[in-house]
Amino acid sequence: MAVAEPPITDAVAVRNLRIELVSSGEDIVDQIVLEVTAGQVLGLVGESGSGKTTVGMALLGYCRPGGKVVGGEVVIDGRDLQGLRQGELRRLRGGTVSYIPQDPGTALNPALRIGRQLSEMLEAHSPSMSDDERDARVRESLEEVALPPSGVSVEDFLNRYTHQLSGGQQQRVAIAMAFANRPHVIVCDEPTTGLDVTTQARVLKTVRELCQEHDVAALYVSHDLAVVAELADHVAVMYAGRIVERGPRDVIFSTPRHPYTRRLLRAVPDLGGKRAVLGIPGRAPLPGNRPTGCFFEPRCDLAIDQCAKEFPAPTAYEGGKHLVCCYRADDAPSAIRVASEPAPMGPAGDVVLALQHIDASYGSHQILHDVDFEVRRNQCVALVGESGSGKTTTARCVAGLHRQYTGEIKLDDVTLGQSARARTAVARKRIQYVFQNPYASLNPRRTIGQTIARQLHLFPPEGGTTRGNIGTKVAECLERVSLSREAASRYPDQLSGGERQRVAVARALAAEPALLVCDEITSALDVSVQAAIVELLRDLREQTGLSLLFITHNLALIRTIADKVIVMTEGRIVESGDTLDVFQRPQAEYTQRLLANTPTVENALGSGGAA
Repeated sequence: MAVAEPPITDAVAVRNLRIELVSSGEDIVDQIVLEVTAGQVLGLVGESGSGKTTVGMALLGYCRPGGKVVGGEVVIDGRDLQGLRQGELRRLRGGTVSYIPQDPGTALNPALRIGRQLSEMLEAHSPSMSDDERDARVRESLEEVALPPSGVSVEDFLNRYTHQLSGGQQQRVAIAMAFANRPHVIVCDEPTTGLDVTTQARVLKTVRELCQEHDVAALYVSHDLAVVAELADHVAVMYAGRIVERGPRDVIFSTPRHPYTRRLLRAVPDLGGKRAVLGIPGRAPLPGNRPTGCFFEPRCDLAIDQCAKEFPAPTAYEGGKHLVCCYRADDAPSAIRVASEPAPMGPAGDVVLALQHIDASYGSHQILHDVDFEVRRNQCVALVGESGSGKTTTARCVAGLHRQYTGEIKLDDVTLGQSARARTAVARKRIQYVFQNPYASLNPRRTIGQTIARQLHLFPPEGGTTRGNIGTKVAECLERVSLSREAASRYPDQLSGGERQRVAVARALAAEPALLVCDEITSALDVSVQAAIVELLRDLREQTGLSLLFITHNLALIRTIADKVIVMTEGRIVESGDTLDVFQRPQAEYTQRLLANTPTVENALGSGGAA
């Protein structure tokens, strides 16, 4: 069924776009209708695998291998990209349409200096520029993204390589490259994922100002609804390859009408701690397994018989500005309410982990200074701070992955060896680590099932494992993190980033640890999966007394999950205490700044808040 076509604007118009798998003809995305006007930002949100990045890539005239555009139009500046030859598309990319990647560390060339990479972008798309003009534009582009940092000259910064920059600096260089040619359209693919709140606030401010200053239309792909609420002018919500709701930002976040949108908002962590975080039961259907009617029907509490028969046509509200694909759009606002306050956790038990006077170094450079804290049984202690504050180094010392430290780390009052190899098998089993980057932490040559089975062989659960029950136990581990047992036969490159992170969590939990070290484990997850992981960890704490050392830059998530928070900067603890006390009455100026820079849906919309 065709969707009404939007009028062509000066920037972007997507009309009934359909992209299929070449092998089977099954749709990846279908009936996609979007429009973005110059100087505005359209936020595209949804769970992992919903097709957000596929739509974003279509604006550059690109499909991932195995996919093919079979219907509809993508019109940029009045030109349909489907009618352009490869040479014309190459000139379009980077010139008329630019792209900001999710991971600048892999997108930037490690073998070239920053200055050379910026110059190459201008040489490729603005060949008429003289050397002086090109050099001036490079410097202007860096200044627009607040680079170089204080105390560093422009020449010194341009001579650096990618690995000599922090994550936030790498991301701002990627933004400078994207805006250097003054494009008309820019696609931002999760550009703040993994950044601390201070750097994130700086990056978002940069994107917003550059779009307005240069009249650029932006498509901002993200699973972070709080960021989208602060940045976007309009929002489109995707589910299983379809747009189920779109409209002005204030309308989408204050009075959403699709049950899926409302459930997404219920999964967003609340910095004020006034409501519980609830995931969405079930999983989004993949291409080839989608229902006949509404794709959300199997997970929807409001579904009626008609929902299973035919995908609903869009219903218009707000004078046609707000479109909702739902038969119960009029009923959803009153039927689905905000979740209640989170239930309190049980009391903490004996000390499980204790760090005493930890000083850690990399070579001659000292990173940690007299770090001292403890984690009790059934307690979640959160470490928070900007990039480079020492959070991950602390976690690596705890896990035995960093040996260059002094002081003592005790597990159940027994001093641990400095390296994992120097520790007993029992100690290694009782402390499990979930890394931030699932791309690097999973073996690409092993299936997911083999990866988890290996963990079960190394650290057998109670009752042990046999050749006959190993498959069942692997399936149980996957289901605990909201993955189907069919995922066991896949390789990491066949999963989305969020799915890979869930596998990493499942692998760690397979050992049945006493302490789980979580290093930014939700940074790659959409809010519904993040909520499911939070619920899972709460259940494990209640059932087994699991302790958590939780490292994150997401302060709203800390407010939801942590009992105690430790704030670090420059390798030192500047504030610690019960989460409620620290968040409501922060004493350190640094903590106050972190809280002020944390994006929330409520703050973005003013006092009205989200439904």
